[in-house]
Amino acid sequence: MDIETTYHPRRRLGKGPNRWVLFLLGAICLLGIGITGVLWYQEQVSNHKQVNPLEQRTTPVLHQAEWLSEEDVAVINGELYFSFDYMKEKVDPDIIWDDASKSIVITTKDKVLQFVEGQVEAFVNEKPFSIRFPVEDVNGVKFIPAKPFEQIYPFQIRMIEDTGIWILEKRGDMIQTGKTVVQPEKADVAYRVRLEPSKKSPWILELGQAAQVEIYGENQGWYQLRTEQGYVGFISKQDVELDQIIRLDWEMEDTKRAAWSPLGRKLNVTWEHVVNRNPDHSKIPPMPGLNVVSPTWFHMINATGDIDSKASLPYVEWAHQQGYQVWGLFSNNFDPDMTTEALATYETRSHMIRQLIQYASMYKLDGINIDFENVYLKDKDNFVQFVRELTPYLHEQNLVVSLDVTIKSQSERWSLFYDRTRLAQVVDYVMVMTYDEHWGSSPVAGSVASLPWVEKGLQGVLEEVPASKLLLGVPYYTRLWKEEKDPGTGQVKVTSKALTMDTVDKWIKERSLTPVYDEASGQRFVQYLDPTDGATYKIWLEDELSMKKRAELVKKYDLAGIASWRRGFEKPGIWKVIDDTLGKRN
Repeated sequence: MDIETTYHPRRRLGKGPNRWVLFLLGAICLLGIGITGVLWYQEQVSNHKQVNPLEQRTTPVLHQAEWLSEEDVAVINGELYFSFDYMKEKVDPDIIWDDASKSIVITTKDKVLQFVEGQVEAFVNEKPFSIRFPVEDVNGVKFIPAKPFEQIYPFQIRMIEDTGIWILEKRGDMIQTGKTVVQPEKADVAYRVRLEPSKKSPWILELGQAAQVEIYGENQGWYQLRTEQGYVGFISKQDVELDQIIRLDWEMEDTKRAAWSPLGRKLNVTWEHVVNRNPDHSKIPPMPGLNVVSPTWFHMINATGDIDSKASLPYVEWAHQQGYQVWGLFSNNFDPDMTTEALATYETRSHMIRQLIQYASMYKLDGINIDFENVYLKDKDNFVQFVRELTPYLHEQNLVVSLDVTIKSQSERWSLFYDRTRLAQVVDYVMVMTYDEHWGSSPVAGSVASLPWVEKGLQGVLEEVPASKLLLGVPYYTRLWKEEKDPGTGQVKVTSKALTMDTVDKWIKERSLTPVYDEASGQRFVQYLDPTDGATYKIWLEDELSMKKRAELVKKYDLAGIASWRRGFEKPGIWKVIDDTLGKRN
């Protein structure tokens, strides 16, 4: 059988179009190998250029391994200065510049310091002291000398003479120490610190063996460090042995102060409402369990901060004989415009402070209670500043400082202007006024302070004020609500008037009514349809039951105590109910 075949002649290499493809592929491979080799070689070869890291810095200041911005620091007459903005942002958010007096004001727990621009005389609690370098204005920027503040703030400043680098150290900083590797067989080996974490980066300086360094970070096989000369750079991890972690610490003046409190008991405070004259204290019945009275004696009367006083030394002497402390109340008269002006400058704030200190001394007071209400939201920071400036002076006189606040709400002038967190950091105690849930002109009748409303409001304030400083403010009054239907429109008109506990009991007894327990409010309740005028009357009672429940909230949340508005509205038995409840162990 014949087999048919087809002959294909073999093509020889080196001829035709495939020859050029193979040649090109080979060239590309050789080029790639060459480039890779060059890159590898470059990676292995170190950069031998040395640079000066301070060349572009006029004021080299370091915190750990971070250079401070040139805008934040200055050297004036050989002294290091920080800008006011840096101090406020990084050191003390409560430091202020008072434009009227051209001064910087700093407050601590027991001091108010004033540094006047351009003057070498400063003031601590209004007593002068000398400083070497004043506050300076440099092209419109306020600069503060660093040295005087080492005793105030937890930082220290030192300059390394050899390099002129300033080192800022903060109390509490954690530092990883280390030293360069020791190679006994190669005594002349030195380790280069580079500008960036790479051999290709220029180097800054060389370190010998066993050189001490501080480690502040790690980056791809390199440690970021600071040398004893103050230089910051990178060194290969294999060239450093880690040593220990140290925490910077040093002695500072102890400014902690324990607030007065009755031994082994909760605080029990009551406000004494004084309008024109003080009550006849000889007619005030016993108040078992009470340990503080707070008479409403001091009121701001004008925009310059003048304070009117209704204080009475005989009242104070009587209170002390009963074993009560006296915390005089200072009010802004609930006048927002007057308050704005009085809080606006250091001088007007100081004017109020001086008067309060004088009154406290004259009348042998034990404390001051601050009651500012109806304040514009724009004055929030100025109010905090006033309290920060007032408190050190009062503490210097061994006076207790307390402050009244409302529960949290969206009302700017009655709630939002309180910076409760910052205020609570300064004062000894905060009273939260948990009443007027339904205020006098409320369009609907309701409890002055229902228990669920009180507890919810208390929980909100506890988010900002520690329980150990918080007192629950309770009402000794209630409201008699009158609901009348307009015969023409059919709409119900609601009016009310405040009544004392005894007056409510008398009103109920005259009408032979029996209160019932209202689950929603947690209080007893009465309702009466008057046949003579057709009006409906309602009362949510404040009595032994409601006060016991309020005192139980103090125990439940472990608050500092209770405060009541106001003495004279209560029934005599209320004091024992509160005292027994607060005194019981859980």
